[in-house]
Amino acid sequence: MKFPLPIATLALSFSFVSSTAQTTYLGFDRNTYPGDANLKALRQTFSYTSYWLNNPPAERTNTWAGHRAAVESAGFGFLVLFNGRVFAELKSVANAKKVGASDAQAAAAAARREGFPAHTIIFLDQEQGGRMLPEQKAYIYAWVDAITAAGFRAGIYCSGVAAKDDFHVVTAEDIRQSSGGRQIVYWAINDACPPAPGCTFPVNPPAHPPSPAQSGVRFAEIWQFAQSPQRKDVAANCTNYSRDGNCYPPGIPAAQQLQVDVNSSTSPDPSHGRLH
Repeated sequence: MKFPLPIATLALSFSFVSSTAQTTYLGFDRNTYPGDANLKALRQTFSYTSYWLNNPPAERTNTWAGHRAAVESAGFGFLVLFNGRVFAELKSVANAKKVGASDAQAAAAAARREGFPAHTIIFLDQEQGGRMLPEQKAYIYAWVDAITAAGFRAGIYCSGVAAKDDFHVVTAEDIRQSSGGRQIVYWAINDACPPAPGCTFPVNPPAHPPSPAQSGVRFAEIWQFAQSPQRKDVAANCTNYSRDGNCYPPGIPAAQQLQVDVNSSTSPDPSHGRLH
């Protein structure tokens, strides 16, 4: 997943430490399906993976479609994703509400078609950061309401980075504060080092994946702490990416150039999308 935020980074004052109070799990996400042949090797490092329900950002097709059973059979949990709209597509508050409800219906239909059970958490991919404008909030909350009405649970993937040019507002906090008490699961992106550990894969004691709360979003249940390619405007202080700026997982031949984004979660199946 790419996250072209038009914002600068506010460095956070606390440092990365291993979580001991809560069990955490490492996962990956990427826009294109990694291929059935790579699932076994990836499972040696990761507990869960993303799974797109529609075309990911900047993609013309969804290569994940039809692979849910193979992913679950390989032992993965899920981060189920639906690519949402950008501000320019929304036009007005009234239109945003209609589009949000319609997109939620499409997401629910795709989730059923892919075999995900009721109450699976579907994450709306909110690519733009900073303070959400009225049209964006109308879209998000209409989507959340319609997803809930369809028998699923709503989540959102959004920025956990403070917008330096917008009074340091954090998108996740802005959405939560205006949500009217809606039940939303938050997947925060903050790949600035610190607090992020950069392109690293801590899975065994004494090193554990960092707690999502260490992202700076205390209520986050998932934290994306590394992106491919490295965002120079945000993650410039991270020193453990590859020379080409991507984050490559262990166990996969370098020639494949199978880059990933890396996440920490409080669950090995953050969307609760497994059938067994």
